[in-house]
Amino acid sequence: MKPLLQQKLAVLYGGTSAERAVSLNSGQAIAKGLASAGFNVQLIDTKDYCLSDLAKLDIDRVFIALHGRGGEDGCVQGALQYMNIPYTGSDVLGSALSMDKIRSKQVFQALGLPTAAFAIVNKAEYQIADAAKVLEKLGNVVMVKPANEGSSIGMSKANNAQELHQALMAAFHYDQQVLVEAWIQGPEYTVAILGQTPLPAIHMQTPHDFYDYDAKYQSNSTQYHCPCGLSAADEAELQNIALKAFNATGAKGWGRVDVMRNNQGQWQLLEVNTVPGMTETSLVPKAAKVYGLSFSELVTKIVAISVEGSE
Repeated sequence: MKPLLQQKLAVLYGGTSAERAVSLNSGQAIAKGLASAGFNVQLIDTKDYCLSDLAKLDIDRVFIALHGRGGEDGCVQGALQYMNIPYTGSDVLGSALSMDKIRSKQVFQALGLPTAAFAIVNKAEYQIADAAKVLEKLGNVVMVKPANEGSSIGMSKANNAQELHQALMAAFHYDQQVLVEAWIQGPEYTVAILGQTPLPAIHMQTPHDFYDYDAKYQSNSTQYHCPCGLSAADEAELQNIALKAFNATGAKGWGRVDVMRNNQGQWQLLEVNTVPGMTETSLVPKAAKVYGLSFSELVTKIVAISVEGSE
């Protein structure tokens, strides 16, 4: 195997998912960071690109910067594996399981990891009367989430049966199965994972009802606190839960785990992200900076971890 900095890297970005715009920004930032570290880097937008052409480029390794469907759900990982091209991050199973909010919640539940009560609604079986039943079961205020979207796309809060019905109809545009989760009142945190090391937690604050797409990418009112303001013991507990969730879904290499803390002080796992946003102002780079890694050092470390994992 070639020495690390002599490896030729392709950064796959863009794609066709609902998170394309975010992926374009992530890919450009990653390529810039890798180039400044000394790597030979080629940026490839997978939209309208035949992935088998990678085999003709003499690529040593792929850095996956594709968010959402097609890039974060095991599809591109499987294709690269079939072509025997090493890549960063989680494998097929870890990617697919982490991307599926319903299956990952079921795994958390089965392993005794803390997560909010939830219901699964199938589009083919849903009837309007079901909305009131789901609300009653989950405490009358809920969060509706398409099973396989990221960046809070298709998510909405519902306070009554009519709102829940409307939220489900909107979510069904994205998925045949929808996760309805009991509303969690409390602060939201995220923990980046690098290898098996949890980075400093970040506390996100937004005036919105929840940390939605606008709060993540468009609002200038969202605040990010790192250090997160927790006691050392509480942050260690949060990091430990996040790492357990990361390993539970089979995630590998790097990623980010989103967690909330309810008003009773209990941690509630939300999801595992296997290809989180990677612009220079995204959450993982923010945590890495506090940990002591520059952006260029972070992306180099991600590549190095993937090399170690493939040896």
